[in-house]
Amino acid sequence: MDDPAVTAILVAACVVVGLVIGSFLNVVIWRVPRGESVVHPPSACPRCGRAIRARDNVPVVSWILLRGQCRDCGNPISARYPLVEAGTGALFGLTAWFAGPSWILPALLYLAAIGVALALIDLDTHRLPDAIVLPSYGVALALLALASWNPTGEADWASFVRCLAGGAILFAVYFALVVVYPAGMGFGDVKLAGVVGLYLGWYGWGALFIGGFAAFLLGGLFSVILLVLGRAGRKSGIPFGPWLLLGGAVGIAVGEQVWQAYVGVF
Repeated sequence: MDDPAVTAILVAACVVVGLVIGSFLNVVIWRVPRGESVVHPPSACPRCGRAIRARDNVPVVSWILLRGQCRDCGNPISARYPLVEAGTGALFGLTAWFAGPSWILPALLYLAAIGVALALIDLDTHRLPDAIVLPSYGVALALLALASWNPTGEADWASFVRCLAGGAILFAVYFALVVVYPAGMGFGDVKLAGVVGLYLGWYGWGALFIGGFAAFLLGGLFSVILLVLGRAGRKSGIPFGPWLLLGGAVGIAVGEQVWQAYVGVF
């Protein structure tokens, strides 16, 4: 049984790490779609061009102390920046609480980080940049292989084989959907589906099925709500990346339990 004190310390540490990662993700979300470097030049005020000082770059706290304004020219700083930082911190904390002190935790934290970036980029630009998605295959495979190896416990290579199959299956399903109905989603969704499928497959066939289904269910419900509210038309493009990622989170969190309950009915 996991020590509650150890888990609490782990959650707190991951929240802090998440706040810092969230600050970096703000840079990624702004620069990657524009083809800019995420490391150079340093972040600066878009109005006066002054570089942001280190003391003004503390996640969430600096924005509050500066009252949401540039220190030099008073230009408003969007509340989205601290919200991304706080949201990433909270997501990292929840992920640590869910996984506990285990070797799957690094893989899940990586998915959480790219999930935040990709979801917001897709909402902003209707794109899922290859610069983030494609390297994620290698990183996810390495981290999931580490979790399957489980250096401090018993190895579970069956999960890694299933992860490979899950990635291939979800990629193939989305690829077929794009071929049949190209207007429904973009090829960026296909590539992201392969990454999400790796994680869902690692957790189990039930997680893969429920996670894949949940993405379409949640995305469909959101589209219906927008139609009812008059915020979108029948031909409006709805970014699907956030729903694919959210469906993946549902599959990881409760997919196996929901699948077993469903099978148990029959």
